Amino acid sequence: MVSVLWQGVWYRYLTNVLDPQVLSARQICELYRRRWHIEDAFALTKRLLDLAYVWTGSTNAVQLQIYATLIFYAVLVTICQQIAQALGEPLERISVEMVFRAFYHYNRAVQHGESHQLVSFLAEHAKLLGIVKRQRKSHRERQQLEASIWGDP
Repeated sequence: MVSVLWQGVWYRYLTNVLDPQVLSARQICELYRRRWHIEDAFALTKRLLDLAYVWTGSTNAVQLQIYATLIFYAVLVTICQQIAQALGEPLERISVEMVFRAFYHYNRAVQHGESHQLVSFLAEHAKLLGIVKRQRKSHRERQQLEASIWGDP
């Protein structure tokens, strides 16, 4: 059991990893904080990638639609990771939705012979396309609080 005092409240997390060299208390807390990201991914695939609607009743077609959508989502997230790396930003600051919407602009650039590399185009135009999320005040405050708890510089 890992116990952490956060804003005057004790939080307790259970893990079966007993070696703190393998999984530190900070990593355990971070994993619990991110546990709902799978729900965000499902919401995004349903809303943005239109998986909320199944266009056929055939079992095979339904499976194909789900597989194709999930493969596209995996490629989209990989592109987001590459953009984050190119920009030196954490992946959490990259908007998956805006990267998806930026494909249109990349396609237009390719048609006009202006670009051939997807990641470099999106990284170069990230600000214009709104790819990097703005860091909100609440996020900065949380980072400062985390720094005070975990002793980061």
